[in-house]
Amino acid sequence: MRISSEISQLLDLWNEGDRAALGDLMPLITDDLRRMAAKQMAIERVDHTLQPTALVNEIYLKLIGRRSVSWQNRAQFFAFIASMMRRLLVDHARGRMTSKRGGDAVVVSLDESLRLPDRDKDPDLLLLDDALSALTRLDERQARIVEMRYFTGLTVEEVAEVEQISRTTVKREWRTAKLWLLRFMQQS
Repeated sequence: MRISSEISQLLDLWNEGDRAALGDLMPLITDDLRRMAAKQMAIERVDHTLQPTALVNEIYLKLIGRRSVSWQNRAQFFAFIASMMRRLLVDHARGRMTSKRGGDAVVVSLDESLRLPDRDKDPDLLLLDDALSALTRLDERQARIVEMRYFTGLTVEEVAEVEQISRTTVKREWRTAKLWLLRFMQQS
């Protein structure tokens, strides 16, 4: 709990304009970020050129470049990190696709709760990104919930805190979003 409190304090300092707070924050969250990145990289293809540490370093560089921040809490910060990870992985996949001119797409396995029982082919990251973009146009909150739950691994309680909604609503929206994404990806 001490570390969580320190993270919250450093996020507050960063919010207030203390640029050094990010430097103090990174050692406290690096292990969490590496775990998040490793989770994402574990479902990538074996020969993936981006490593978890490189993904964390990219996130750090992007955070350094932020002129202003406004984190209400730790969960909101990690939700933002989830969104950044998604964009970095998608950008990396697009760059690879461009360089190979239509080579094999980056394959990402969705966790079991997102997979339909008879589904034998895992969706690729670009298709998942397209599906999330389409979902964002229909329901921004559901798309944010997917990013927080899938890309960051935030708990239902943490998502409820970030979104300021009930846990029951998070569960319902998560379930609805997963089904919508699966339908979209199957039709594509």
